Formats: sequence, C-alpha cells, structure tokens
Amino acid sequence: MAIVNNKNEMGQVVPENGQKWDSTEPSRGSFSYSQGDIVPLLRCHTLIWYSQLPSWVLSGSWTRSTLQSVIETHISNVMGHYVGQCYAWDVANEAVADDGNWRDSVFYRTFGTGFLAISFNAGQKADPNTKLYYNDYNLEYNGAKPDRAVELVQIVQKAGAPIDGVGFQAHLIVGSTPSRSSLTTVLKRFTALGVEVACTELDIRHSSLPASASALTTQGNNFANVVSSCLDVAGCVGVTVWGFTDKYSWVPETFSGAGDAFIYDKNLGKKPSWTSISSVLAAKATRPPTTASSAAPSTTTLVTSTIAPTTRASTTTSSVLTSTSPSAAQQTHWGQCGGMGWTGPTTWQSPWACKVSNAYYSQCL
Repeated sequence: MAIVNNKNEMGQVVPENGQKWDSTEPSRGSFSYSQGDIVPLLRCHTLIWYSQLPSWVLSGSWTRSTLQSVIETHISNVMGHYVGQCYAWDVANEAVADDGNWRDSVFYRTFGTGFLAISFNAGQKADPNTKLYYNDYNLEYNGAKPDRAVELVQIVQKAGAPIDGVGFQAHLIVGSTPSRSSLTTVLKRFTALGVEVACTELDIRHSSLPASASALTTQGNNFANVVSSCLDVAGCVGVTVWGFTDKYSWVPETFSGAGDAFIYDKNLGKKPSWTSISSVLAAKATRPPTTASSAAPSTTTLVTSTIAPTTRASTTTSSVLTSTSPSAAQQTHWGQCGGMGWTGPTTWQSPWACKVSNAYYSQCL
C-alpha cells in the first residue's frame, strides 16, 4: 500500500471487482459499497457486463420495460454513490464476442443492441461530469472484434446517447503482443470516431514459469510497445495496469501455468517492465518538438489498478555500450544505463553489460 499510495508512482486506482454488479447490488434494490469504498477512485469499473451478475439478474424473467428499469436503477444508485470521484466509468463491458458477433447476455437477449444506448443515457443522467466508456479485451488485434466495437460506438452515437471513450483491456502474452505500429493503427480507428481511448487493464503474462532473464527483457520491451503506442496517439489518455505486483494476480487462476504479468515482482521489486515504462515516459517528456506544426502532445499518464512500452524492435538488440568511467555511480542489474534524455548512471556493475534496446532506452543486463 505504500507503493500504491505514492502519487509519484501511481496516478489513480481501480477496485478490480468491488464495483461490479454482484458486489454492489447482490439482491434487488439492496446496495452495498463496502468492497468498492476501500480505495480512493479515479477510474471506475464496471456497470453493465454479462459476467459477475447476481442470480436475480442473470435468471430473471424480464420484459424490455422491467429490465430497463433495473438497469437504470442500478446505474443511478451505483454512479450516484461515487459521483464526483470517477474520472471515467466503464458503462458497458465486453459486449462483443471473440468471433466478432454480439455476445449473448441477458441484456442482448432482451434488447438486442438497444441496451447500450439505455445504459449510456442512464450514465450521463447519473453523473454528467464523468467520462463514459465502452471496455473490452482483444481489441488490440485489428480483426473482427474491433470491427464490431467500431460499430458499437457508431450505434450508441446514432442513438443520440453519449459515449466518450473506448477502453482496450490489453491482457497480453509475452512475445506475442502486437507491434507498436499496429497498436497505434487500431487506437486511431476509434479516435477517428470522436472518442478518446485508453489502455484500461494492461498485463503481459509469461506463458510458462519461471521466466528467464531473456523473457523478462522481452516482457519489458512488450510493455514499452504498448505504452509507446498510446503516446503516439493524441486521443489516448492513459494506461492502467491490472494489478502491479506478481504477488497478487488474477492470471494464474485463469491461465494455468502462466503468470508474473506485472511490473513489480513478488517481493515488490521493480522488474525490467517497470524500467521500460519509466524510460519511455521520461523520453517522451524530455523530447523537444521537432517542428512548429507537430501534433498536439498526448495527455497520457501511467496509472494502475491495484485491488483484489517501441518496438521499433520488440527484442533486445546485440548492441552493447562500453563503460568508460568505473569510478562513477554504477547502475545495478536491470536498471537503465543510457538512451536519449537519460541523465542517470552511465556506468554499470560487473558482470552486467549495457545493452541498447532502442534510441531511448538501454538496460543493464
């Protein structure tokens, strides 16, 4: 919690499960906020989702009229409780199936896609000052699913309902993440619709454990790609990691044999992924504009969810820097040791070497 509460480290937090329907309204008309209230909030998650529903919603016999009333009552109460505390709400979550069809749910069976406009309208009424988001996973791969999500945004807009952003969950796998350029392309598909985008649940898991030193380096580069893609898009406003320490993680229970998907290890030590993200953000912050006509700077900040970055080359290159001043302060294993804008240690401890990942980042490996 000392790390979480350090505002120089974490910009905002999300209660992973504490605001979902089964936690906030376990029985009809009876609301509880004990799990959601344990952290200060700036990004809130989630209102309308096919999963983690209490049985009375999941198994109810609904007409369009009765279910609309239930949706509106739920959103009014939950958003009303947190009014003024949330930068954004994930109003609708995972409404698109992996094959690009609409996901089967009690909401879709009752309304078709009509539940989307109902939910976003209710969200605006409950808190007109918060951002209203659609949130989903596997949007990072530019295929049938993001095609349908683009249609979703257009459906809400054509219905006259408000939608401010699209969240890319980004539950990814080390060595298999999309490239920086492909991520930038898909993010821009949505900002072209007039909405902002954010990376909302980022984790990059190792498929097998324990992870080798090479795999940890690749993981760091993968995190750098994702954050860099957001920095490349003026309408991308933030990155949220879905947990920050490998000590506490949803991943092993869901993906057998996989894990260590975060930026701190089980002992709360900073991993290469932390250093990569930090270096990418520092390089962006210190890089001067190249021309007067350069695009407006991104408002991206690094944030994290805690309760429950370029590939120009996605792997470490063979280029190794030479230490010339052994008497100076030396960088430790995994730390940054060079790159554009870098002002820290430029010598390193033996037996490690300073390897160049890209123009902005070299690491002691």
